[in-house]
Amino acid sequence: MKDFVAIDFETANGKRSSVCSVGIVIVRDGVITDKFYSLIRPVPNYYTHWTTSVHGLTRSDTDGQPSFPQVWAQVSDKIKGLPLVAHNKPFDEGCLKAVFEEYSMEYPGYEFYCTLAASRRCLRLPSHQLHIVASACGYDLTMHHHALADAEACAAIALQLL
Repeated sequence: MKDFVAIDFETANGKRSSVCSVGIVIVRDGVITDKFYSLIRPVPNYYTHWTTSVHGLTRSDTDGQPSFPQVWAQVSDKIKGLPLVAHNKPFDEGCLKAVFEEYSMEYPGYEFYCTLAASRRCLRLPSHQLHIVASACGYDLTMHHHALADAEACAAIALQLL
């Protein structure tokens, strides 16, 4: 796979619609051509202790940030026609579908691939967590759970395994 978009969401709470940040890495002909990161005001707008302990974001970080439709308007044309790739596709695809539904937006039927599933098929590792798979593929993920850093790691994995 040489043309795709690696995507990662962080959420504010247990609701998949509560995306509070997104990282996107656009790959064309096997080369990263663009990156995008944004904080997002989540819906519903509350943070759990657990999610904050994972990614470090709080409500004060996102209260003044744009809503998902405003953020998605900035990237939808850039990613049009490209398949999406995530490490743990069910989570990120679920977030995308949930937030589209939350805002009554028509879901475009994005084609999704999963680097987690690919790593389980291709790599014998003690764990297939993103940072471990990224390291096995030669990518040093130092800012794990930052949406853009995770999307960059996913892109590196996809270039090796998909």
